[in-house]
Amino acid sequence: MTRFREILKDRSFLCLWLGQLVSNFGDRLNQMALVALVYQHKPGSDMALAKLIAFTIIPVFLIGPIAGAWVDRLNKKNIMIISDILRGFLVLLIPLFIAMKLMPLVYITIFIIFSISRFFIPSKMAIIPDIVPKEKLLIANSLQDTTHMIGNVVGLVVAGLIVNIPFIGAIGGFYIDAASFFVSASLIAMIVRKKFVKEVRGDIIATKKALGNSLKISIFAEVKEGWRYIVKHERMHFVTWVFFLFLAGIGAISCVIIVFIQQAFGNATRDLGFLGMCMVVGLFLGTLLYGRFAQKIRKEKAIFASFIMTGLAIMLFAAVVKDYPNFLLSTLLSAFIGFAASPIMCSATTMTHEFIPENARGRIFSSIEAVIHLSFMVFMFIAAYAAKFIDRSWIITAVGTVYFLAGIIGIILKKRQV
Repeated sequence: MTRFREILKDRSFLCLWLGQLVSNFGDRLNQMALVALVYQHKPGSDMALAKLIAFTIIPVFLIGPIAGAWVDRLNKKNIMIISDILRGFLVLLIPLFIAMKLMPLVYITIFIIFSISRFFIPSKMAIIPDIVPKEKLLIANSLQDTTHMIGNVVGLVVAGLIVNIPFIGAIGGFYIDAASFFVSASLIAMIVRKKFVKEVRGDIIATKKALGNSLKISIFAEVKEGWRYIVKHERMHFVTWVFFLFLAGIGAISCVIIVFIQQAFGNATRDLGFLGMCMVVGLFLGTLLYGRFAQKIRKEKAIFASFIMTGLAIMLFAAVVKDYPNFLLSTLLSAFIGFAASPIMCSATTMTHEFIPENARGRIFSSIEAVIHLSFMVFMFIAAYAAKFIDRSWIITAVGTVYFLAGIIGIILKKRQV
């Protein structure tokens, strides 16, 4: 904890961390509100959930790679501030469209919001090494992960309860989410050392110059460069495969497990929120411990061990919820899944920071984002379709089995290399 306090003394990192903490809290309210809407319109439909989630993922492929190239050209802090402000105003439109029963516009708005996020996410990832020294990257990434976790812990359980309160309901979640974006933008603005107006003016000039045909060609060349770097450097192969495998599994169970839990416990979001909260608590505790002691453990070894434990935990969770849906036992298993999975993303992200050059972070992170989100979406639809013919517990068990075997095989291959 001492090392965490030390890095939080850095004003810029503290503002970034707090901004994401607030924003992620609002995002969970948004997420649970959307799940509740789908449950109200098409209860028990894995495919309806998959279609909704797809609108949040497609921007990764259409916008993400180009956004990464722009991130490398413009001021990352300004990109984050403007992205938060735009997303906040767009979220405010969702309740209006719901009231007018214009659901297609709700989906389009969600698509635009997540398109803007494609500029925000690589900016956030790329700016961390500029804020903290290299020797503190691992601890910084551990704390950055807790931004998601703490926001998720509070947001999931509160959202699960809010959507069941008549005078607040799902609509209230959207308003709170919008407010969280504005608070996040204010906190990130504190990171900026120069006057915001001057920096924005400089970015506008850079953007105008970038609109020339020659620079357009350059941007697409840089997108290709990001992919070439991943393909060319062998150390990035491992990181990319870790991201791909982990997100493919998460995608496969993302919709299936929501309906699985809804049917097991008989409500739309209340128990789903509590189970999600327990999983995030496990992630939080696991990340804290890993960030504290990880310097003594090789990152590859930690990733393989994490896959093994996560796989076993997922298989046990599926068996318990199906045959003995005890809520207390299910919450404990959810927490253990989060605890076991915590080293995977933190280690892979840190390894990426260590491997890639400073002037290509945006492009490479965007390329990785495209890879992992493609795996997420493809396996999400495969699993949602398979749920029509296969018991959902077997789909969840299959994901756990793949994780377990991946960890075992990884350890064996690593020993042979040594």
